[in-house]
Amino acid sequence: MHHLKVEDLYQFVYISRITSTGLSSASTLNDIAKTASQNNRKNHITGVLCYGNGYFFQYLEGSEQALTNLKNRLLMDDRHKDLQCLEFAAINKRCFAEWSLHSIVLERWLISDPRAKALLPFKPYHWAPDKWRQFLKILQNYHKEQEKTDQADVQPIKYNALGVTLGKVVGQHQAFFLIQTVLGALIILTLLWFMLSDKF
Repeated sequence: MHHLKVEDLYQFVYISRITSTGLSSASTLNDIAKTASQNNRKNHITGVLCYGNGYFFQYLEGSEQALTNLKNRLLMDDRHKDLQCLEFAAINKRCFAEWSLHSIVLERWLISDPRAKALLPFKPYHWAPDKWRQFLKILQNYHKEQEKTDQADVQPIKYNALGVTLGKVVGQHQAFFLIQTVLGALIILTLLWFMLSDKF
């Protein structure tokens, strides 16, 4: 891993919302993980990308120029919108030195982390100003646990992440309509039964 001078090391933290373009492809997160991790290795950028509840949270670290270039590319990416920069500042050392870009679907692991249950459902735009720093500490702990198992930078992650998340949302609505449909069908069958029973 190429090491930058301490004075040239920066962090870039932002949140954004997924767009209909991002949602329309079930492989969005896989695509991001694959492309971004390759580009990040070339530009000596490390970090983590989190997705949940229709929102992205990303923490990146690298040279000021590399992060500025990446920020400009992210602003043009139509898979997300309303990019809000939480921090762009110099740092002393990397938090995720082993991760070119680790992507996490929040619903899959946060729910079992007692320190993070208060953050579900994931709504980073509603966080208090420094809440993201608490969240970052949780991610750092997760990173340390992954390092112990030698899973620190396994990319790209193969999952239908958005499909899983959307399935939960759509599933709730579908369950409601399914119940309504079944009840409606039962009422019709009951009426038919009464009508037919009169004829026999």
